Amino acid sequence: MPRGRLVSTALAARQMRALPDDFMLQRRDFIKTLLVGGAGIAFAPDVFARGDGWAQVPKILRRIKPPRFPQRDFNITQYGAKSDGVTDCTQAFRNAITACHQSGGGRVVVPAGAWLTGAIHLQSNVNLRVTEKATIKFSKDAEKYLPAVFTRWEGMECMNYSPFIYAFEQENIAVTGAGTLDGQSHESFWLWHGKKDYGWREGMPNQRADRAKLYEMMDKGVPVEQRVFGAGHYLRPQFIQPYRCQNVLIEGITVKNSPMWEIHPVLCKNVSVLGVKISSHGPNNDGCDPESCQDVLIKDCYFDTGDDCIAIKSGRNADGRRLHTPTENIIIQNCVMKDGHGGITVGSEISGGVRNLFAENCRLDSPNLDHALRVKNNASRGGVLENFYFRNITVGQVAHAVITIDFNYEEGAKGDFTPIVRNYQVEKLQSGKSLYAVDIQGLDNAPVYGVRLRDCAFANTERPSIVKNIKSIVLKNVRLNGKLVKEL
Repeated sequence: MPRGRLVSTALAARQMRALPDDFMLQRRDFIKTLLVGGAGIAFAPDVFARGDGWAQVPKILRRIKPPRFPQRDFNITQYGAKSDGVTDCTQAFRNAITACHQSGGGRVVVPAGAWLTGAIHLQSNVNLRVTEKATIKFSKDAEKYLPAVFTRWEGMECMNYSPFIYAFEQENIAVTGAGTLDGQSHESFWLWHGKKDYGWREGMPNQRADRAKLYEMMDKGVPVEQRVFGAGHYLRPQFIQPYRCQNVLIEGITVKNSPMWEIHPVLCKNVSVLGVKISSHGPNNDGCDPESCQDVLIKDCYFDTGDDCIAIKSGRNADGRRLHTPTENIIIQNCVMKDGHGGITVGSEISGGVRNLFAENCRLDSPNLDHALRVKNNASRGGVLENFYFRNITVGQVAHAVITIDFNYEEGAKGDFTPIVRNYQVEKLQSGKSLYAVDIQGLDNAPVYGVRLRDCAFANTERPSIVKNIKSIVLKNVRLNGKLVKEL
């Protein structure tokens, strides 16, 4: 067996984190008892009517500080890289990053030109600086993303192909600059999705069997170090994934042709995603998916995606409950969303919960954007989703609804884990065109608690809003097609 494969197995054992068994269960009957037994008082309108949620934003922002790096540059050309777009520069990137790290940190500089590489693994105190007119072209050869690394795939932990840019348990890392990251996945990894829209044809390999196998392993509680995929398998890697890192900065870059999720920090603290442009319409091409992270700022970014533009996540089903780590304290400011399934989305891999999400001064506008503000969950996932605040949101048009909270997503009511949404506030939202203004659907035994809309106007809606299984909805100065309304 190659030495790299032995190292990856040892790494898996080191990367495993055991958690108490009492995090494994979130039974529906327990939650139902909790709600009926009086906890519903906590969801009453007086809790969120105080309007003090936004007062937390300055406190969170004071904790979110992009890392700084020593004034030392390590140009990849000094380590043998060639800018012809054909020469494999993987080793040059690796050597430059190692030299930078061992010297105490600095910038690994990618100058103008086209640079072909496999997986790039960042180390502490390294800023990968992709300069203007520089393009990092990631190899279409899956072997370039081996050995397998510890990762999270659609909310489930496993050993899989390395993300294109990956870091594990590092501090002070960054990918910055005005250059481009080109995944070239439209000619490679998109086919693994198994859909003809992306070039797949009968007889070609696809991810279906591996995806089902990973689900089965998760449900059976198979240890993560035994959930080995990678070589000979077809689970697509993510583009950028810092895993259990602190002080992360992604700034200025353009991302295109991603294999699947594009910017995917997992179990990270202090994350800044600033001024990034993402234009990638492949399968599951989410723009930015902070998962089980704490203190995240997404600001001045542009999203034109094949899936959700921003999707807040915290683990799928049993893995999300096992790790029991919510995503919390997320701030989204001054972002533009074009195409996608959802603009600012929570879910669906959300079993660990989400709390304290703030989004302001954002514009969402495209006939190919299905939802503007979206929550998707079900009784297989569960999770407590609370304290969501939106203000100064401008929606040109969306295809379905401006505000969607959907507990019927995929499995719907089939499952033993009750989804909870409480304290969801929207103020100063203006919408120009949509099929529905609002589509909120809780479950019979799991209503949505505490929705408040203030100073909102929904124009040119084609159908009446859908509102099912919701408690505590408050409207203040809400206009629907020009008319002031007291109910939706």
